[in-house]
Amino acid sequence: VAMVGEYVGTCLFMIFALGGTNITGDTQAGQDGTAASTPNTSNLLYIALSFGFSLAVCAWIFFRVSGGLFNPAVSLGMFLVGVLTPLRAVLLTISQILGGITGSAIIQALLPGTLNVRTTLIPGMSVVRGLFLEMFLTAMLMITILLLAAEKTKATFLAPIGIGLALFIAELLGVYYTGGSLNPARSFGPSVVLHDFDTYHWIYWLGPAMGATLAAGFYKFIK
Repeated sequence: VAMVGEYVGTCLFMIFALGGTNITGDTQAGQDGTAASTPNTSNLLYIALSFGFSLAVCAWIFFRVSGGLFNPAVSLGMFLVGVLTPLRAVLLTISQILGGITGSAIIQALLPGTLNVRTTLIPGMSVVRGLFLEMFLTAMLMITILLLAAEKTKATFLAPIGIGLALFIAELLGVYYTGGSLNPARSFGPSVVLHDFDTYHWIYWLGPAMGATLAAGFYKFIK
């Protein structure tokens, strides 16, 4: 049941987040490898809102079903702090990756034209900088999840709102420079559907994994 919940939840999260991103048609926001000298902040805000609100709503819907993770990096972080068993973490990760591909395929089929939603580095942004920016952004998201959702309190039912807001502020910084992935499934899905992988695609796996590990270590330290 949890695997199905993660698959459907990730799929829905991707449909609405990527759909909103595609509407901007933004070639300056780390979406297709080109960048203007002055970022279109209204487009960046629209993309950040699309991701933040999509995650908040989908996480709230599936919170009691599967945990509402929708992100292999988050599954890793939850495993590292002992919330998930190794097997459950692997199974949820598979569901999330498949959900990301399915959501990307659905939005590609529903909308006219070619999707413009891949995560790419803007010119001048080095791979190393991109890697560490993804790490720090994901760490911010992960520590929010650990302290609001993994920690059971009377306010836990509100955790999806805080998590959605955490993704929103992370996207405000990240979208322009790296595409604001924070989630391997988010970057992998569109690349699979569009058959287009950059040579540095690996940073969208390693960066979030490093961020989740950093946040998990900090969480264990303060506990």
